[in-house]
Amino acid sequence: MHILVSNDDGYLAPGLNCLATTLSEHAEVTVVAPDRNRSAASNSLTLDLPLRVSKMANGFFSVDGTPTDCVHLALTGLLKEDPDIVFSGINNGENMGDDVLYSGTVAAATEGRFLGLPSIAISINSSQPKFFETAAHVAVQLLQQLAKVPLPSDTILNVNVPDLPLSKVRGYKTTRLGQRHRAEPMIEARDPRNKKIYWVGPPGAQQDAGEGTDFYALDNQYISVTPLQVDLTNHQRLGLMDAWLSELAL
Repeated sequence: MHILVSNDDGYLAPGLNCLATTLSEHAEVTVVAPDRNRSAASNSLTLDLPLRVSKMANGFFSVDGTPTDCVHLALTGLLKEDPDIVFSGINNGENMGDDVLYSGTVAAATEGRFLGLPSIAISINSSQPKFFETAAHVAVQLLQQLAKVPLPSDTILNVNVPDLPLSKVRGYKTTRLGQRHRAEPMIEARDPRNKKIYWVGPPGAQQDAGEGTDFYALDNQYISVTPLQVDLTNHQRLGLMDAWLSELAL
């Protein structure tokens, strides 16, 4: 088996190194990752500039682009042969609820799915994780389970792991995405030339975080596994939209 590994924290991120090292004990691993931190890059592709790829001393490919660029390049010509699966992570910090819309970690996995491969995004719920090996162990278990029981081809797994020793993790939970309250206000400041600058404020607190959500699972020391889909269509609203548009005439 050949695994493509990427992330959004950059090719020097310890979580990426831990994931790649652990997976390499079970399969051939190729790492194609951004040259720097590209968190919250979402699914953006770089179309107005050429992309530069460098092979680094640790054997990883570094790309001066987004996580989506990395996976797209890898699967459309950079690699001589397509890998069998895409892993993205291990991300510093969780990617749950509304975060998924912005996450570069999830975007890298989504791009793998766009291009026809099973994909897993894996994150750990700490900005300064202590137990990357727990998340890496989870990645291996999921890899082995996928090899035994493949999932439908349109499935992306968004996995969030507690930053705990493996012995303290209570197990796996299948979850849905929770929701946050509105984001906190932006932070206004001044640059050295006294011009106004703005920092994006912190994300909102948990709102929809009850049992069954990814928030609830992590809060109770479980691994959250949320199946995502590429199709953003709100199928439940198609009938309503049809009726709404029926009153319009050109």
